[in-house]
Amino acid sequence: MVGSENFLPTLDFAKQLDKNDSLARFREEFYINPNSIYMDGNSLGLLSKRAERTLLNTLQDWKDYGIDGWTKGEQPWFFLSEKLAKMMAPLVGASAEEVIASGSTTINLHQLVATFYSPKGSQTKILADELNFPSDIYALKSQLHNHGLDPDVHLIRVKSQDGRLIEENDIIEAMTEEVAMIILPTVLYRSGQILDIRRLTDEAHKRNILIGFDACHSIGAIPHSFTDWDVDFAYWCNYKYLNGGPGAVGGLYVNRKHFGRSPGLAGWFGSSKDKQFDLEHTFTPADTAAAYQIGTPHVLSLAPLIGSLEIFAEAGIENIRQKSLHINQYLMDLIKHELVDMDFVIGNPSENIRRGGHVSLEHSEAARICKSLKENGIIPDFRAPNIIRLAPVALYSTYEEVWKVVQTLKVIMKEKQFEKFANEREVVA
Repeated sequence: MVGSENFLPTLDFAKQLDKNDSLARFREEFYINPNSIYMDGNSLGLLSKRAERTLLNTLQDWKDYGIDGWTKGEQPWFFLSEKLAKMMAPLVGASAEEVIASGSTTINLHQLVATFYSPKGSQTKILADELNFPSDIYALKSQLHNHGLDPDVHLIRVKSQDGRLIEENDIIEAMTEEVAMIILPTVLYRSGQILDIRRLTDEAHKRNILIGFDACHSIGAIPHSFTDWDVDFAYWCNYKYLNGGPGAVGGLYVNRKHFGRSPGLAGWFGSSKDKQFDLEHTFTPADTAAAYQIGTPHVLSLAPLIGSLEIFAEAGIENIRQKSLHINQYLMDLIKHELVDMDFVIGNPSENIRRGGHVSLEHSEAARICKSLKENGIIPDFRAPNIIRLAPVALYSTYEEVWKVVQTLKVIMKEKQFEKFANEREVVA
């Protein structure tokens, strides 16, 4: 039996699933290229009409008010990061005061490590994993260098047993008395594995270790409860599932129990709002997560998030998660049914509780297959050395599109269309 209950591999079945889709109306909110099928929303989400509107409104405020746009207009810029924090907070399971829209993923990681990493005595090591996104590892190494510590000694990376997944037991075993801080992804970017955030946080705190999470590949795709789970801090980008646009301003979370801790990297936009324009050389930080801002917000890169997050509030993250699970299961069912004996391996976990928002399809010719998919009007995502990431996104992907993707893959493999391409990535993969 293949995968889901009542599964059928027919186009009619896909169309029926689309008719029954309670989120189908949100597809009309997005700009969809009629000549292609977009399966790369886990790298860059599509533009919504509301995001376009709120960006254009912000441009209009700049046109109408000039510098007074900081305090006037449809959405005054001086308070925009806090407004967006309030809109993002339900997606990470936090209060608005614990969240701020600021910086980028790596800048926010630098800020949080600079703030919370305090090596003392033999407790000097940072624990991460060997499958984490490279930028996080670069940041951790540079922070260790700034403390005069050798990353080869003081950065521990938990090994994967199979090259796909990281086992929580292995992470917990590595939580020795030498570890001062833990940085882990909520969802592994290659395999889509969800880590057990609550369990890992509990185990870290039993050992008096601070723990933070990179939520880039989970925010907007799965619900979180960072405050209830007592996570110390987290950070993320907003251009993947949250559709904030290329280079969108990121976000960070700091548990309120840490409020009052001085930012490791202080900057004037971390000031208390009522003190910021006193322009004193004594820093008076905000008494919320806003304290961990550094520089002036990139207003034009914040503006699309206003419209995008309105959609998430209407759709509901629990509903988004349910469709995401279902449409990705449907994709896996089709792969198992249609692509037999073609050397494909599904590399993501099969259990709902352990898989994020994309399917990780492995093949030795992955780079060539991705190029062939693009030639056929399908936009996938390649991750070296052998992964085709396919991400049907709950707000705008259809079951019929998923059906067409798998049928196209079947034709590509049967006709060996991929053989005309080199099996190497493009400059941007």
